[in-house]
Amino acid sequence: MKTAKINILLLLFLTLFASCSNKDKKEQNTLKSGHIKVAIDQTMQNVFEELIYVFEAKYTEADIEPIFTTETEAIDLLKKDSVRFAVTARSFTPQEIKYFARKKYNPEAIRIAIDGIAMITNPKNTDTIISVKNLKKILTGKVTNWKEIFPKSKLGKIQVVFDNTKSSIVRYANDSICREEKLSKELNALERNEEVVKYVARNRNALGFIGVNTITNAKDSSVVDFTNQIHVMRVSNYDMTTIANSYQPYQYYLYTGDYPFRREIFILLNDPRGELPRGLTRFVSGQIGQRIIKKTGLLPSVMPVNIVNTSK
Repeated sequence: MKTAKINILLLLFLTLFASCSNKDKKEQNTLKSGHIKVAIDQTMQNVFEELIYVFEAKYTEADIEPIFTTETEAIDLLKKDSVRFAVTARSFTPQEIKYFARKKYNPEAIRIAIDGIAMITNPKNTDTIISVKNLKKILTGKVTNWKEIFPKSKLGKIQVVFDNTKSSIVRYANDSICREEKLSKELNALERNEEVVKYVARNRNALGFIGVNTITNAKDSSVVDFTNQIHVMRVSNYDMTTIANSYQPYQYYLYTGDYPFRREIFILLNDPRGELPRGLTRFVSGQIGQRIIKKTGLLPSVMPVNIVNTSK
């Protein structure tokens, strides 16, 4: 009887030990396993939903919890150490580098793609080409009516729509389009790129600013639905615009630089121990991740190359 009790206790102990070992293994954070939260600029949501899906399918012990938010909030979460991985449309500022240095961190900024800012209009707006100069006038409030740019237009007041007041697109409009001038206070902001598309689809006089990946993944049925509702404007660096000198924000024109509103997409990494955040970074910047980025319509930072074996 005593032997039987010892055997039962031993069995319970071994079961408990195995359970704890499995739990430790599940919670262990390595390059390919564990659980992390990541903060991602919501303009990149379509891309990173697919990247995370493929990463988790490849590494089944990895659990990535994305927080799709504004660029400002993503960087704030990184600074608070709530996440160790953030995706933004800019690198670190000198002030942010100093902030992390005071905390004895040495974060990295890894460029993973080149994105474009698309200008979208309602299909009933027949004016499809616009210059950088006129866009700046619209954003700064110097031009408020479509007729001021296109004399034959009957659309009336221009309704400019952004995704979010704290978004990377608003910051880009400030820093790279308006520059020394301020954005007009009459501009409108919603919450997400998809809401901008829907708003433009319902309003003939609207002009929306969105990230190009929202409308360039032809294999995504929701993206196809979006593109059927709006028109993507051609943009020209020249004051005298023509089809020949105006471009839409597609991969080739992002690559050549002909499309004027390009921006770089970065992973901001603060992972001193080299765990799952770094593993995800390597995946996104590697061959598989870059091919996924290319498929979604963005320009990968490292163009994938097909290697053909010619040896016999």
